[in-house]
Amino acid sequence: MQFIRAKDFTAENSWQAITIACMQGVSTRLHWIDTPYHWHINEGEEVFVVLDGKVVMYYEQHGKQFSKPLEIGDIFYASTGTKHYAAPIGEARVLVIEQQGSI
Repeated sequence: MQFIRAKDFTAENSWQAITIACMQGVSTRLHWIDTPYHWHINEGEEVFVVLDGKVVMYYEQHGKQFSKPLEIGDIFYASTGTKHYAAPIGEARVLVIEQQGSI
């Protein structure tokens, strides 16, 4: 058992994370971020939850690129094959639930 106060979590480098749980091949990780990630496609589905801060999610749909600002409590779901990346506005903490070992 563990309790985690997300807003207090920090790391030495952006996108470092602590693993909260790995259950039946699905990992739940808390990331500290202050720089954008890169365009990528996960091996499976992904749930991305903003716990602290603000993030702009960039994604492709039908060959066109879009962006959506996300605030605390907002959730982004990427189905398998969704090309996307997240860009924090300042510092943020996000919960990512995805296939274990996914990028």
